[in-house]
Amino acid sequence: MVLSYLMHNCFKETAETFLSSTGLKLPVDYSVNVDKRKAIFNFVLEGNALKAIELTEELAPNLLENDMDLHFDLLSLHFIELVRSRKCTEALEFGQKKLTSFGKVPKYVEKLEDFMALLAYEEPEKSPMFHLLSPEYRQNVADSLNRAVLAHANLPAYSSLERVVQQATVVRQYLQQEVGKDSYPPFSLKAFLSK
Repeated sequence: MVLSYLMHNCFKETAETFLSSTGLKLPVDYSVNVDKRKAIFNFVLEGNALKAIELTEELAPNLLENDMDLHFDLLSLHFIELVRSRKCTEALEFGQKKLTSFGKVPKYVEKLEDFMALLAYEEPEKSPMFHLLSPEYRQNVADSLNRAVLAHANLPAYSSLERVVQQATVVRQYLQQEVGKDSYPPFSLKAFLSK
């Protein structure tokens, strides 16, 4: 489970140290393109969405063509970075070229409005849409992209550890509903890890 988590999240050096200290061998499927995945992941975290798109197209051809949501998120991330850099004219031109086609799809309209609204603020970090500029937003996009690249390579989208935590959470919630409200408190990963 530990190895699965490390390789899933591109912690190759830590995984190699873990393997050498435990004497285990790395399953072949886990090592597939981990360096490229890590580069893509880091580009997204740094806000360099265009480079992430370029590497993703090399590593997983047609992935972004087939996953409009992910493609939209990456293009939006670039737009957001232009706004963050106060390159509003460039952001507007980019939005018109790359994001306009998404405006024809109802589920993207509200998001596009939020992105475009960032242009109205001298300090977008103080706008009601400030969360779009947060490191957490980048992290969510990076995680989604990593899962999609793994799934494209026919590998699990979630590590074994993540699946066990998800399953334990569901079981605990079910038990809480069955037994009653006075039984166990809702599962919290933070509280669980601090014990």
